[in-house]
Amino acid sequence: MTHKILLVDDEKDIIKLLYDFFSIQGYLVYTALNGLEVLEKVAVQPDIILLDINMPKMDGLEVCKKIRDHVNCPIIFLTAKIEERDRINGLLVGGDDYIMKPFSLDELKARVEAHLRREERNHNRENVRFHNDLVINYSGRIVFYNNQEILFTKIEFDLIEFFSLHAGQVFDKESIYENVWGYDGEGDSSIIVEHIRRIRQKISKYTDKNYIETVWGVGYKWIG
Repeated sequence: MTHKILLVDDEKDIIKLLYDFFSIQGYLVYTALNGLEVLEKVAVQPDIILLDINMPKMDGLEVCKKIRDHVNCPIIFLTAKIEERDRINGLLVGGDDYIMKPFSLDELKARVEAHLRREERNHNRENVRFHNDLVINYSGRIVFYNNQEILFTKIEFDLIEFFSLHAGQVFDKESIYENVWGYDGEGDSSIIVEHIRRIRQKISKYTDKNYIETVWGVGYKWIG
């Protein structure tokens, strides 16, 4: 299967480098030099998007906000920013991963392949599970509580999916990163904590039950 990748960066040299690299790897490559072009190019239905954050007129964060509800594929941010808040913001607006500039092409390739493998596994899963009054439709990526839909972002659902399919098992942040973000990295505890806080906050509007339990000093587990 030939995967389609959309490369977004306002630096033409980077676009050419990535275009040549992923073309050699067998990808069908599309490019965009600014945020407005992205809004047009998503019509090709890419399997993954590499999205630069620092672009004029419309930066990568704003682009992600605009397309996230309509594009289900993984989005990896390319960024020269190093502040923790910037990394967190990128993931909270719907990004799936980020890689710092300058980056290794081999590392970028590994991250892209890991996300694509995970997407393929998800597409092959047809499943609905009940956790008391909480119903998770994995194929439709929808969560209900007493027949009321709870709206989650893509990464929030990914976390719910991972934890709920491994109920009772405790996972540290490195394992969560490997399984949810699709790459075996060191993890970022602040990002994981923030996403779990938001999941809990949304569920708390419907029930007092805490489905994701903190195991102090270790990690988290699902207690559905």
